[in-house]
Amino acid sequence: MTRIPAATIGDLAVLSVLSLLAVIGYQTSFGDADFLLAAVGGLLVGTGAAVAGTLLRLGVLNTVLLGFAAYFVLGTPFTMPGRGIGFVLPSLDSLAGLALGAVYGWADIVTIGTPVEAPYYVAAVPYVATWVVSLVGGMLVLRWLPRRRTVLRAAVLLIGPILLYLSGILLGTDQAYLAAVRGVAFAVIALVWLAWRRRAGADAGGVVEAERRSDARLIGRRVRGIAIVVAGAVAVGSLAGLAWAPVASDRFVLREEIVPPFDAREFPSPLAGFRNYTKDLVEEPLFTVSGLEPGDVIRLATMDSYTGRLWNVAGPEASAADGGYAIVGEALPEPALADLGSGRDVEITASGYDDVWVPSVGYGSSMRFTDAESSARAGDLRYNADAGTAVLTSGVESGTAYELSTRVQREPDTEQLIDVPVARVDLPAIENLPDVVAAKAEEYAGDAPSAIEQLRAIETGLKTNGFLSHGLASDSVASRAGHGADRLIELFTRSQMVGDEEQYAAAMALMARHLGYPARVVMGFAPEISENDEEVEVLGGDVTAWVEVPFEGIGWISFRPTPDQVDVPQEQTPKPKSEPQPQVRQPPRSEAVEDELLTTVEIDETDDEDREQPFQIPGWVWVVAGAVGIPALLVFAPLLVVALAKRRRRERRRRARPDRSAAGAWDELVDRYLELGFEPPTRATRLQVAAELERQAAQQGLAEQGEPVATLAPLAAAVDRDVFAGGEVESEVADRRWTEADAAAAAVSAAAGGVRRLVSRYRLAKRRAKPGAGERDTSARTSRRSRRKPGADR
Repeated sequence: MTRIPAATIGDLAVLSVLSLLAVIGYQTSFGDADFLLAAVGGLLVGTGAAVAGTLLRLGVLNTVLLGFAAYFVLGTPFTMPGRGIGFVLPSLDSLAGLALGAVYGWADIVTIGTPVEAPYYVAAVPYVATWVVSLVGGMLVLRWLPRRRTVLRAAVLLIGPILLYLSGILLGTDQAYLAAVRGVAFAVIALVWLAWRRRAGADAGGVVEAERRSDARLIGRRVRGIAIVVAGAVAVGSLAGLAWAPVASDRFVLREEIVPPFDAREFPSPLAGFRNYTKDLVEEPLFTVSGLEPGDVIRLATMDSYTGRLWNVAGPEASAADGGYAIVGEALPEPALADLGSGRDVEITASGYDDVWVPSVGYGSSMRFTDAESSARAGDLRYNADAGTAVLTSGVESGTAYELSTRVQREPDTEQLIDVPVARVDLPAIENLPDVVAAKAEEYAGDAPSAIEQLRAIETGLKTNGFLSHGLASDSVASRAGHGADRLIELFTRSQMVGDEEQYAAAMALMARHLGYPARVVMGFAPEISENDEEVEVLGGDVTAWVEVPFEGIGWISFRPTPDQVDVPQEQTPKPKSEPQPQVRQPPRSEAVEDELLTTVEIDETDDEDREQPFQIPGWVWVVAGAVGIPALLVFAPLLVVALAKRRRRERRRRARPDRSAAGAWDELVDRYLELGFEPPTRATRLQVAAELERQAAQQGLAEQGEPVATLAPLAAAVDRDVFAGGEVESEVADRRWTEADAAAAAVSAAAGGVRRLVSRYRLAKRRAKPGAGERDTSARTSRRSRRKPGADR
């Protein structure tokens, strides 16, 4: 078995240390050090595969296939132990996660809110990154660098760790993690290693012959040179870090450049369905909530974009303003602007609620689904920290249950906010603002000197001058649904303002935006909560909507402009006087029956699902096929490729002319020995090769009563006679040589044992036996002699 030199082991250690320093940059994305387990696992698996391929003398292709197999078989405990069998063995879920993480994890990690915890396969990103670098780098260190140890070749090996270092920057956030320390350490180790490689190469080449005379002098010179390199690297790295290190705003990261793929506008505006709750679901239980305190409200959706027809959630192009909806794990990011107060531990279980918007309370810090079905879909969760709302793209349905740890926004009194300015928040521009809404905003705000006083004046004006109506049959005055420009114009131009939370919240938000204040509409539920309520059942009739405006250093303050008055004054309209009409003779009554004029049409109401469906393969068949087929493909595909290559090699040798076919039989036998782990000399005669192989077989215990299991010397001598004798070789002789070679190969394979035979099937020998002295000339002379005419020698 091949031995690995100590210098090569040192090179592998340096490559691993540099890769580890580089991958630490992923900390800004994952938020903790848990990802290091996956990163270290990738280093171990990739390096181990490269070393195993070298020790087993596998080719490059077979080593890569071995690395792929190790990636899937050994990756589960490093990346997703919770989905493995006994935390260690791979399952179908973990195998799928390792594949998905290698393909899609790179795109997901730059669109997921930090810290990245979902989807589950994203943990495979640092694992596959270090696995690729260590596998490729390890193969270069073990196979390519020893051929010629030059500084240039050593520098090429640094490309992998450098790319890994850059990926930690590009996939991270605008906040660097120990940038100066990691950068200087990376540079020092790399430069010292290059300097040592250069010195080692010079020693091997005899350049410093004079220094060989004194080991102490040589060691001293190395130490001084390395010290200079270290000092230079530290000085340059420190100065560069002070002078050119980018600040957070200048740091280039992909997550700041790539627009998240999720667009909340794909779903209907939640506010457009407001009347559905007040009319059709007013007594319908939607979900139960535990852990609430009196005065708490449940947030459903936050809308900050108005088109003249609807208030809606802003699209991805405005994500920079509000943080956007990003994929999150159990930990939820904190809002950029909030003064959070007391906390809540809330448990919510959906019953009649069915939508994509996830009910929540305040601003969450963690969220965990507790039912099995929703836990499997946790990767569909998107959360907007600044809006305090979440979306489950696959939908919340009956039975969905989750736990939410959250804190609520502190709301100071009006007097405490008089001197506090409104925060500058960029929101999408308002479109098609009705003139009457702008006029009413200026009328209600009046001469109030501060922002909070103007906003409270608008809130009070709407609340005291308007009337509440949900448009029900029991309401004294009809109230049309909607909050488009035409509906808001109607709200302010009728003799009485009549509407519900949908119209009043929409109107006040537009009035605040007209005055230059960033405002948004929040839709949610406000159930009645008493002190002793451990669990509250939320009904459709508890739906509500309000307005929020941000204040500097405080957060988003709520305004509730919906009036409490429901008794709308009736307009006194006099009844018209009746005027008598002259009598008119009525036409004769038709005796035709209306139903007889109609033709009966029979409609096939058979459900499409009851009709005959084409045959479909059950899902469990695909699961079993994947669980069995993928490992089988990894095991048998390389075996098939190598077997086909061996068969082609054997047929090419045997189809040659008889003397070459006899020599090919010997070459085939030597290659079989090579594939079993023997080391035949490459520059020797056949008899010398036979003696060496017999010696190695005896040394390895493959002998019977002191004699090798296969005696090769007679066959080697016979092949030499066939090649060098100069006469014609019969086809029967060449076939006999192949029979003898196959028998010798079978004997040594049987004695070598099952493990070596299995490994040999994955190996394809690359040795090409060199012909003995004069073999080419003799065969050429024989060929020319056979072409001479009879009597030409006379």
